[in-house]
Amino acid sequence: MLIAFLVVFFILTKFAWKPLLGALKQREDSITKSLQSAENARKEMEKLKADNEQIMMEARKERDKIIAEGKEIKDSIVNQAKEKATEEANKIIENSRKSIIAEKESALKEIKEHIAGLSVSIAEKLLREKLADDNEQKDLIDRLLRDTKMN
Repeated sequence: MLIAFLVVFFILTKFAWKPLLGALKQREDSITKSLQSAENARKEMEKLKADNEQIMMEARKERDKIIAEGKEIKDSIVNQAKEKATEEANKIIENSRKSIIAEKESALKEIKEHIAGLSVSIAEKLLREKLADDNEQKDLIDRLLRDTKMN
């Protein structure tokens, strides 16, 4: 039995043991390579994650910068619009003031002309009544000449 065991052991060692050990070695190498690849992939993922965070941080800074520039532009446009509106309002007010003054002067001139016309008309009527008599006409002329010489 011992001889049979040794013969079987020798045959197994010669033909089966080496291929089994080779297969186990290949399996061990394959597992080691897989673990190394997984470790490399994990490190690469961490690096990509760090790069991604850096890119996101830069994108946020750029976004904040663009927003700030947009606000500055908006404020500038609003201020320019306010200034322009104020200038236009001042021009309209000044034009209205000039127009009102011109209309006021025109109205006063028209009233003065109307009053002068009425005064002449009233004076004419009064003089016609008062100067209907020749003696009264002479007395008025004399009085007017005396008053004119004194002034």
